[in-house]
Order: sequence, then C-alpha cells, then structure tokens
Amino acid sequence: MSKQSIPQKSPVAESPHRHISFTAHYTGYIWFQEGISHPVLASSKGRFLAKMVSPLESWAELIIGDSMRSTLRQRHQLIDRQLDRFLAAYPDAQVLEIATGLSPRGWRYRQKYPDLIYVEADLPDMAAAKRSALMQIENPQPRIEAVDLFGEGFQQLLSTFDESKPLVIISEGLVNYFTKDMLHNLWTQLATGLRRFKVGIYLTDIYPEPVTRRLGRLIWQSSKLLRIMSRSAFAFHFISPVEIIDAMKQAGFSDIQVFQPAFENSNSVENSDAENQKTKHLGDLVWVIEAKA
Repeated sequence: MSKQSIPQKSPVAESPHRHISFTAHYTGYIWFQEGISHPVLASSKGRFLAKMVSPLESWAELIIGDSMRSTLRQRHQLIDRQLDRFLAAYPDAQVLEIATGLSPRGWRYRQKYPDLIYVEADLPDMAAAKRSALMQIENPQPRIEAVDLFGEGFQQLLSTFDESKPLVIISEGLVNYFTKDMLHNLWTQLATGLRRFKVGIYLTDIYPEPVTRRLGRLIWQSSKLLRIMSRSAFAFHFISPVEIIDAMKQAGFSDIQVFQPAFENSNSVENSDAENQKTKHLGDLVWVIEAKA
C-alpha cells in the first residue's frame, strides 16, 4: 500500500494590520467610532482595545475631565482646523503627513480637496498596510511612502515636492514617543527641509507634563506603563508653551503658536486669557503646535 499523503493545512490569512502597534490600532478605531474614518482603517484588534478600555475612559472623563479618546478628538480637530485655514490661504499648498498609522486624515482631505497633493509616509510595514487598505477605497491610488524619518530617505522624499509651492508637514501622536534629543533632531530635519519651500509650516500635537491636573501623578505613572507596552521612550518633555517655543526655535523654526483646547473652545476670550495661552499651562492634556520655517 502506498503511504497516504499528510493533508497540508491551508495557509492562515494574514491580517493586513499585523505590523501595526497597539496604539495605532486603538487610535484608528476611535477615529472610526467618531465617524471620521472608514471601516478599512478600523481593525478588529482596535475594536477589542476600545471595548476593553472604554470603562476606564469613562471613569477618566468623569474624574479627571479627560481621557485618551477625548484628547484624540481634541488634537485631531485642532490640527484639521489649522490645516483648513492654511489651505484657504494657500490653495496651491501640498501636504505631507508623517507617521500616519491608521489616521483617516489623508483619505478625508483627498475627498474634500480633489486637486490637493496629500502624501502619507510611515515605516515600511505600516506604509504597506496603509497602502493596501486605501487601495480598496481610493482611485487613483494615493501616495503612501515608506521612509525612516531619521534617514537620508526623508530629505529625498521632500525633494519630490514642488519647492515653488507651500508645503505643510503634519505629525500626530508621534513626538512624545521620542527622547528629547531625538525630538530635537527630528524638528531640526523638518525645519531644514521646510525652508526650501515658498512657505513651510509644521503642524503637530504634543502632550505636556500634566502638572496642573487632578490625579496628575496617576497620569504620569500611566505614561510609564505606555512606555513599556509600546517599547518606546514615551515621555512628557515640556511644562509650558514657552519651553516648547524655545525648543522649536533652537531647531530652526520661527513664528510658533501653541493652541490649548481650554482656550480655543472658550466662548468668551479675554486679552489676559490670550496672553496666558502663550505662556502658561492651562490644564489640557494635549496641545497643538503650528510652526513656520
């Protein structure tokens, strides 16, 4: 009798989201819950994480006044607002969003502004996953570039844009994952690259040290847990807007504005409040920065 062949197992389909960090899974699903993203950018792992931490998020919003999901909403809306203002002033502007993860912003803005050049960039595995997802819903296929922000490839990527037109570079949910030295190097690279353009602007969010909040020590300890879980150098580097402005000036930026949600969402704005936003920590867990080079 001939030997029976051993049945071969069918290969297990690999998830297109398998190379994405858990933080990207979570933020991607929260944006989907907010109604601003597409199902192809919302993973099952993100849904699981959002469901798992939802009770903790609700508790944080009740006791602390903010949570991860509320800060995601605040930073996304403020960056969108500043980007819309810039595009209104410079209709021929180009946009480069770095370390995009599962952010829906590129997809949304390419729908909103059909003639807009909007390029997304991330590390190779993430870029490939994002490209595969967006191919299902965008035609023509958007530019999703694989690049290391600290390598030569980043300046080469900048050289593919038209220097006679304005360029906006966006990062969201990125800068707190670097050490202060790495952040200085990144900001220096961005400022150097943006100076080549007719107008160069950088939009980013940043989490300041939560020194003014109730249970601030708990938030600080939670950040240490996030550092371990994400295998990163996540940290709070700045306490006041003045510190951020000084650090960005050292990196080569000028005309730096720090937007704090507590001030931006206020219905009545006093001159003293406007001055405080420039110098003092008003209590928000996340700020948005606009800097020109």
